[in-house]
Amino acid sequence: MLCFIHFVFDFTLLLPLSSHFLFMNENTPVPQPNNPLHGVKLATILEELVENYGWEHLAFKVNINCFKHDPSVKSSLVFLRRTPWAREKVEQLYVHHLKKRK
Repeated sequence: MLCFIHFVFDFTLLLPLSSHFLFMNENTPVPQPNNPLHGVKLATILEELVENYGWEHLAFKVNINCFKHDPSVKSSLVFLRRTPWAREKVEQLYVHHLKKRK
């Protein structure tokens, strides 16, 4: 008769403390206290900028056609989500707006 002994081994115990911490908290979001964009939705950013500057001045500050010709939040969000360089410019303007507001 054959007898198999099954060993269960926890490999997380072999990891260094810092790696073990990262491994155990893989699904937990990492806090970003120095990132003013963390947790802010793109729609919120755009709505606040439009409220503060208006479409015409926003188009002047960020030269994007979707801000110039028949602008809407919905069409602008679609464009910004598909165009990384434009989104980055809008996010930079929002960060500048936050610093100026303080």
